[in-house]
Amino acid sequence: MEKSFSPELTLYGQILFTLLFIALAGLVMALLRRVFIRPAAAGGRGAAGLRSRLLLPVSLLAAAGLAKLAVLRTALPLGEKFFRFVDAAFVFFVIFFLVRLLDGLVRARYDKKERPFPLPRVLHGFLLIAVYVAAALAILREFLGFNITPLLAGSAILTAVLGLALQGVLGNVFSGMSLHYTRSFSRGDWIKIGETEGQVVDTNWRETRLRDRASNIVVIPNTVVASQTIVNFSLPDRASAVVLPVKVDFLAPPAVVLGLLVEAARETDGVLAEPAPTAYLLSYDEFGLSYLAKFWISDYGRRPAIAGEVGRLVWHKLRRRGIEIPVPVESKLKDVLRVLRPSEDRIAEISTEKERNFQDFARSAFLQAGEGEKAGQPLLSDPEIRELASRADRRRFGAGEVLFRQGDPGEVCYLVAGGRIKGEIAYEENGKAYTTEFTVGPGGLVGEMSLFTGMPRTATAVVAEEAELLEIRARAFAALLARNPQLADAVAEVVSGRNRANLETLRKVKDLAARDIEAGADKKSVLEYLKKLVHLFRR
Repeated sequence: MEKSFSPELTLYGQILFTLLFIALAGLVMALLRRVFIRPAAAGGRGAAGLRSRLLLPVSLLAAAGLAKLAVLRTALPLGEKFFRFVDAAFVFFVIFFLVRLLDGLVRARYDKKERPFPLPRVLHGFLLIAVYVAAALAILREFLGFNITPLLAGSAILTAVLGLALQGVLGNVFSGMSLHYTRSFSRGDWIKIGETEGQVVDTNWRETRLRDRASNIVVIPNTVVASQTIVNFSLPDRASAVVLPVKVDFLAPPAVVLGLLVEAARETDGVLAEPAPTAYLLSYDEFGLSYLAKFWISDYGRRPAIAGEVGRLVWHKLRRRGIEIPVPVESKLKDVLRVLRPSEDRIAEISTEKERNFQDFARSAFLQAGEGEKAGQPLLSDPEIRELASRADRRRFGAGEVLFRQGDPGEVCYLVAGGRIKGEIAYEENGKAYTTEFTVGPGGLVGEMSLFTGMPRTATAVVAEEAELLEIRARAFAALLARNPQLADAVAEVVSGRNRANLETLRKVKDLAARDIEAGADKKSVLEYLKKLVHLFRR
């Protein structure tokens, strides 16, 4: 016979049963997490993601299944109506489980293929909630006999009240759904919303979070985002154009300036080779000519650093060519006064510069005997070194600038007075391509073989750190040989001997013809080239 309790005791029993149900579901969840989730996390993201999605519905379904046992219904007289609620909850948990299982399988498929899920997170969550609400309403009507028509009719009034009370929140929600559906941006994109620029950290139902260039998190409501102009620097692809305005003096030839701007962009790390950098002449005004360098980068987060690096190389290149950047009148006046200083000061300054050049040459390995009793001793006397030093030009180069490339012709070499030069030689051996690197520091020479023998460049030389170089041109070297004809024989002996020692290595170097290699290792050929060099610059 079915037991009967007072209404108060029945109510307490129902509350206790509900609390025990929740506790049981929590216990099942903890056990499942310990047994299944942790091992799956070690095995891969896909398995762990699917099991974590099923953790809650399986726990609720297990607890509801135990609550449906006939033994409990007989032993606990909690009322037939209460157990109808238990049956309805069981059906809802089954639907909850199936929806989560299907959703998890679909997401796992996309994760396995390493493809992004097609539905935005906000829209995906909204659809799941709509399915759960529809299932709950159907269960209320079919299993519990609720008349949901008044509920649906009253929802219009409730919607109006909530809409007025939460119009700001709802505006953000619908704006967020619109932004996600149209895929205006994704996490990780660099965007500009109004005047705010940053990288998208997260976007949800209410707001969009950006990390600006100062590493601050900027929170923007979705209604503001939807009402502003959005510039996405990561679409349609990661390549984004950067422009650098430059103003130079009227006297600078435009073709030279345009070439230097493109060259500076090409030599900067982070600038894409394709699309190729370009430069334009924009306008004239009373201060000079305005130019624009345009180049492309793939890492927009480094835009200020890359643009600054291009600007630094532009300054070095313009400075070496004697091309002036317009400056305030006060600075121009100082330059004029400097030119008009007493001649004694000017002479002292020039003498100091020549002395610096001489000291750098004297400490260097320029034209030293390579073997015999005079090994390591200079082939030039002090007066000859001073003469060559007076003809050398002291140049400053910025880090990253390319002095020359392998295979290029060359009539100039550099003595490193300060800084460091990195060289790279590309060669082939047994049909395979290799590269080897070397470094030249203060006192070393770069590019001397092309000057002494006329061979193409045997390496690519890049400035590793800001350097001060003494530029020795063919004309200056030819003038020295013209004054001392015996020097040509000594230079030919040293240079050909060095090339003979490196003959096997030179034969592997790309861009070198066999006749150039053999001529560079033959003293007579080198001497003949030096005589032609002297004759050429005597004209």
